[in-house]
Amino acid sequence: MKAQDILYGIHPVQEAIRAGRRRIHSVIFMSGKLPQRLAEIRDLAAARGISIKTASADHLRTITKSSRHQGVAAEAAPYEALSPKALPAASEPGTEVPFLLVADCITDPMNLGALLRTALAVGVHTVITPRDRSAPPTPVVSSASAGALEHIRMVQATNLVRTLQELKEKGIWIFGLDHRARQDCFQTDFSGPMALVIGGEGKGIRPLVKKTCDHLVSIPQQGAVASLNASVAGAVVMYEAYRQRTKKTD
Repeated sequence: MKAQDILYGIHPVQEAIRAGRRRIHSVIFMSGKLPQRLAEIRDLAAARGISIKTASADHLRTITKSSRHQGVAAEAAPYEALSPKALPAASEPGTEVPFLLVADCITDPMNLGALLRTALAVGVHTVITPRDRSAPPTPVVSSASAGALEHIRMVQATNLVRTLQELKEKGIWIFGLDHRARQDCFQTDFSGPMALVIGGEGKGIRPLVKKTCDHLVSIPQQGAVASLNASVAGAVVMYEAYRQRTKKTD
């Protein structure tokens, strides 16, 4: 049998069907009368010609390995990440100014999912992760992202430093988020072609990746806590970039 993902939860299943980026083999609902939100997913799946099944709550919990399935799961083809060759140049005709997110060794699927959710909301074009030492795009990540994974473009880089160097050669500026940096993110110009690097939990951006960045920026803070959670810090800077880029196009 070919490998497949078991997506679960209202948003991941619904967005996977809507996005149409991976094949959905079947959608499985908990037996009994469906509430409106699940009935909408059933109707959407039926309209797309997707097989519909029912199962007990225990069976859903078993196949999803989670009690947070919300009464629905989907048997789907695995998420397919893109090759680094798909990354844009800064001046490709007819395209938007690149806005990329680089998650350097984010191993917690909940953190990665939260970053993807914000990235989709602010218009990030592509998210780049290392192929190793990073949370893979699993159903847990899809759930944590509220289905954003199903829409976002993700690239898995075998050598992240080389990928960043290639982006620089394409005219894209690399900004690394480091709580020790002196450059204030709110005083930094993010309006051009850019990639924002967010480091892993605890250790932050790896030394060689940090050395490859053009600029290191920090979020001004008060209080005793030295740094923010990776997904929260990433959200702050992504929204500052979004604010600047939206203002520029008004």
